Amino acid sequence: MSPFFSVMADPDFSVWERTALWAVLGIAVLGLCYAAFLTMEILRKDAGTESMRKISHAIRIGANAYLHRQFRAIALLILIVTALLYFTAAEQSIAIGRACAFLMGSIFSASVGFVGMNMATQGNVRVAAAARTSFAEALKIAYRTGTITGMLTDGLGLLGGTLIFMVYGEHAYEVLLGFGFGGTLLALFMRVGGGIYTKAADVGADLVGKLEKNIPEDDPRNAATIADNVGDNVGDCAGMAADIFESYEVTMVSAMILGWASFGHKGVIFPLLVRAIGVLSSIVGTYLVRTSEEARAAMKAIHVGYKVSAIVSIVGFCIVGFYYLRFPEVGLLDSWMGLGVEGLDMRPVWTTLVGIILAVCINYLTDYFTAPEKKPVQGVARATQTGHATTIIEGIAVGYESSVWSILVIAVAIFGSVLIYSGTNPTYIAYGVAMCGIGMLTLTGNNISMDVFGPVADNANGIGEMAHLDKRSRQTLADLDACGNTTKAITKGIAIGSAVIAAVSLFNAYITDIAKLTGKTYDTIASLLSIAEPLVFIGFLIGGAVPLLFSSMMLRAVGRAAFLIVQEVRAQFQDEQIWNGKKTPDYARVVSICTQEAQGELIGPGLLAVLGPVVVGLLLHKEALGGFLSGIILSGQLFAVFMSNAGGAWDNAKKFIEDGHYGGKGSQAHKASITGDTVGDPLKDTAGPALNPLIKVMNLVSILILPFVVRYERLNAWTILVIGISVFCLGWVIRRSRQESPEMVKWQEAIKAT
Repeated sequence: MSPFFSVMADPDFSVWERTALWAVLGIAVLGLCYAAFLTMEILRKDAGTESMRKISHAIRIGANAYLHRQFRAIALLILIVTALLYFTAAEQSIAIGRACAFLMGSIFSASVGFVGMNMATQGNVRVAAAARTSFAEALKIAYRTGTITGMLTDGLGLLGGTLIFMVYGEHAYEVLLGFGFGGTLLALFMRVGGGIYTKAADVGADLVGKLEKNIPEDDPRNAATIADNVGDNVGDCAGMAADIFESYEVTMVSAMILGWASFGHKGVIFPLLVRAIGVLSSIVGTYLVRTSEEARAAMKAIHVGYKVSAIVSIVGFCIVGFYYLRFPEVGLLDSWMGLGVEGLDMRPVWTTLVGIILAVCINYLTDYFTAPEKKPVQGVARATQTGHATTIIEGIAVGYESSVWSILVIAVAIFGSVLIYSGTNPTYIAYGVAMCGIGMLTLTGNNISMDVFGPVADNANGIGEMAHLDKRSRQTLADLDACGNTTKAITKGIAIGSAVIAAVSLFNAYITDIAKLTGKTYDTIASLLSIAEPLVFIGFLIGGAVPLLFSSMMLRAVGRAAFLIVQEVRAQFQDEQIWNGKKTPDYARVVSICTQEAQGELIGPGLLAVLGPVVVGLLLHKEALGGFLSGIILSGQLFAVFMSNAGGAWDNAKKFIEDGHYGGKGSQAHKASITGDTVGDPLKDTAGPALNPLIKVMNLVSILILPFVVRYERLNAWTILVIGISVFCLGWVIRRSRQESPEMVKWQEAIKAT
């Protein structure tokens, strides 16, 4: 194998295929150029008054300071993992490529989060400024600000995957594991840190400002308001962008691994072509998102853009599949598979279509359970009339039910993909599921546009309140903010669903790798992973428990940080000049507390994600590790959807009451809704979304360590040492998650002293 651009020199690839690969690279660059075009367009917009610009600047400074500190904190770990990955491959060129790909995936993921977050902090003030004169213009600016991040994700993800395939050809999947792992690990850190930051500030601000002092959400007297707005960006912009980016990478990795094993190079190139079509369709669809002043229909406009992108994408990959998926050695397939054309196999097209249908279904399903005008949220809002407890009960019920329907929809999609390949080799079936994941994230540009739209609108609403804009402008911003809550919930649903599909695909890749390492068939290995086997079932139980332990760590971290924020905001409100509006609160102090607490919680979840599979694999062997991964996929999906949708329902029930229903702001129903929203905040923005990268990190780590697990099935001094160190580290992580931070201890000692 030539180490560089083996595909370009391989006679098995036609001139058309080589040209198509260069075209895919060109489309990836086009996506990045579109992001640059939108950036210039946004920056030309009016940035509002001096007061508005000052508030936006403070948010931007805080967000940048946090991310710079986070990148410094994890830089050494990233370099260490890069070095370790070199030893996970036997061939030197693959080892170097895997390590470099990991570094590239990490850098790309960080870049998507960092640039996207910076543009969100630039766009928020421009949305607030536009709201003074036009709802339609404010919507367009907010959505296109999000599209910048979406196109960066599309462009960089496609660019990296295509380049690696062009360089390594049939060995690309071994290198792509590093690329996917880099994006996934960094996404986990950004999700964990950003989620803790944003919800500590949000919970602290709401508990003191809204409940105790009965003042508006973004009242400038509240010392936590700037930190709250900063948190929206580091959590929902940077964190979610990195999250979707790694889903984009991982589905590509699994499709290319299984594609080569089933259809050869056509099975790899076709997913790349589908992704390229997705970039083009996202450009078309996102640019068409707009509404009129009379309609003021933000959600409808976003759905129209999504539908247009879906239609363009479906037409595009159907045409490509019809002309490309020809196999002369194959006879006449069933008409529903190949349309009755000699040698034509359209099954990859149909499974991709299943993925797009799945994305649309999850889109509408999440919208149903979280939108203010739908029955579930209306039920939560009604429950606020009878108090805090009934509000919590109804929100939990909504979350549980939504999780059931979500997993059924995913199950139907997987069944549909399996049915399309029924009667064939299991590898083909696994490839069908992987292509379902490719289809699901074909509209990544639209998905991230919808997600980043949420925090941009939220920030704009906060800026409008702090800058004392007029009532009509404030209503425009409040309407966009409510719409943003729903779009954020929808994209969380897409991210969770894609995590499950990607994990199922990776699980099949895990089986394929075991078969390759042991010299056995896929069917033989699959039969060993039955839950009737005691070790497999034990692994399944342990894996099912991991998401609960992880969520517990996240929620405790938010609780500890929120404790400090509450104490700090209360202390600053004791200053009469701050309360009377004559003195500016010390916003920087709260930002510093949030940053310090979030950074202090980064390493524990990362160690759990990496070391958990190591302990199970080396101690209980490869079969138990397979059960472990199955348990994570199942319970991770259920709890992620539950937390995300319950939190979204509580949030929008609060917004519904604030619009004047059931007594409006200040009423007892409003206070109950604030309690629900406060409980739901760390669920929907910290613990729930962080489960997505956790599921994929553990799957990728399992595949990467698999050669060692197979080689060292008998315990020796080396494996006992590794297991011992890993168990010690995990014990330290769990113990630390229960401990109070030094700052909390100081606060409590000070309270006792007074």
